[in-house]
Order: sequence, then structure tokens, then C-alpha cells
Amino acid sequence: MTHPRGSAGKSATTSAALSGAVDLSGLKSRADTTRQRPSPGGPTAQGQQPAAGGPSVIDVTEATFQAEIVERSMQQLVVVDLWAEWCGPCKQLSPVLEKLATESGGAWVLAKIDVDANPRVSQLFGVQSIPTVVAIAGGQPVDAFSGALPEPKIRQWLDSLLDALKDKLPGAGQAQQEGAEAEQQPEEDPRFTEAEEALDRGDFTAAEDAYQRILDAEPANEQAKAALAQVRFMRRAGEVDPTAVGRADADPKDVAAQLAAADFEVAQNQVDEAFARLIGTVRRTAGDERNQVREHLVGLFELFDSADERVLKARRDLTSALF
Repeated sequence: MTHPRGSAGKSATTSAALSGAVDLSGLKSRADTTRQRPSPGGPTAQGQQPAAGGPSVIDVTEATFQAEIVERSMQQLVVVDLWAEWCGPCKQLSPVLEKLATESGGAWVLAKIDVDANPRVSQLFGVQSIPTVVAIAGGQPVDAFSGALPEPKIRQWLDSLLDALKDKLPGAGQAQQEGAEAEQQPEEDPRFTEAEEALDRGDFTAAEDAYQRILDAEPANEQAKAALAQVRFMRRAGEVDPTAVGRADADPKDVAAQLAAADFEVAQNQVDEAFARLIGTVRRTAGDERNQVREHLVGLFELFDSADERVLKARRDLTSALF
């Protein structure tokens, strides 16, 4: 069979041409008959493209049309890609559709049909040019377009379809949401994974070294900076003697006790008390001791969000104590 090479067309025009003329359920009897014998469009047919990996992309023939498209479309959106080996625009469009299907997280499935190997399917859709892409939901075509549209246009078309079908197909809304959430999740950085696994083992040294290596390579990596500050504090706080608070209260001039007591209080979520303790120590000290306390306090600030009201107040109080 021959089909003119398709140029990009409006989806509404193609969809209108299909509406009323296509009753997919009418193919069932022919599909049942054909399923019993080798199909001319089977996987070994000349020019047949293999499936592009995973259940999100499937090759469909006349024999599998009923199960893979009609019945599957009762549960999820099926996007049919009608293509041919000789079709140049098809070779541009198909990889884009396969990529989007794989990225969708199951929101929809791409069904690829070689129109030369499966002429009755092409006749069923009344295809006049290829590539033609038809969206099937609930056993019927709901929209279509022809031609090799650019990826952003195809994404927009799919998003509109999924949004319209989310309350009509059992799997569409949930799969679309899961796919969107998965897409939003940043790719896990193995360097951070290494550090987190070390923390899980309680190995603060290994975790600190892992975060430091990230900073050596990327000095501006704020996530690594914050994580390194947390690890160093966890190590330090874990070594604090619980009697430090009592010793610090008993001797306000003992700077080491004040620093240890502040760490203990932060670990106990007594943040305001810890900040006030060190600011008071800054007021009572001078020279190297004052600078040591100031640096310790600023290090504690880094454990919190910079917009935290406790940090903002303590910063103001520290400025007042210093000047």
C-alpha cells in the first residue's frame, strides 16, 4: 500500500476526520480470527521496528489490536503511532514519542503500528498521510494529529489529554500525578548518597570527608555546606558531657564549658537558651576568647534556616554585643 508523506496538520482536523468513521470494537472479530494464524505484520515482518523498551512502548499488529489498544484503552490512554519504514517524518517523530512515553511513568502507552504490515488498521483509521498519531481512550479515538510536530507541542497535546481524562480513566490521573512527581524529583547525586550512607552507619568521619570532597570540587555548593555543618555539629554534640550546662552555669568565665553547654542545649532543641548563653559570653570576653565564642555561635547559626526568627534575633543581639 502507499501513503503520501505527511506534513504537520492540526489535531482537530484529523480528529474530525476520524470521528464517527472509526468503531474500534468492530475489529474484534477480525482480530480474533487473525490471532489464530501468523500475522503478516508480526515481529518478523520486513521492516518492523522493535519495541523501544519497557511496557510504555509496544508494537501492535492486527492480531493484537483488540487486546493492546481497545482493551488497554479502558484503563489508560493509548497513543497510536501509525508509521512506515520509508517515511522520513516518521523517523523524526517516533523517537520523540518513545522518549515521552518512557518518561511518562505509565500515564499513557505508545502503540506503534507499521501501516504497510498492517493495512487493515490503516484502513480502519482512514489514514490519508503518515505519520498519524491517534489518542485512544475508552475504546474510541479522542484526538489525533498528523505530521512530525515538535516535542513541546506534543507535550502540550498529551498534557491536555491526560488532564481531560483524569476523571474518566482509572489509571490516567494517578499515573499522571506519579509521573509528574517522578519528573520533579532531582536525580540522586551519588556523592551525597555516599555521605548519607556513612551517617546511617554512624561514621561521622566518612560523612564529613564525603561532604568535604564535594566542597573541594564545588566550593559554592550550599547543600554540601549545610550538610557538613550538620555533621560536624552532630559529632561534637555527641561527645558533650551532659554536666556541661551545670559547669557552665557554675563558672560563667569557663569559655570551654559555655561552648559545650551551648552545643548540648541546641541538641536538646533549647536554641534560644544556647544563643543567649553565647551572646552573654561574647559580652564578658575579649580578644581571642571573644573571637572563639563568636565563631562558634556563627557556626550554630548555619544549622538553621537563615530566615529563622531565632537566628535573626540572635544575629541582632550578637551585633549589639560586639559593637
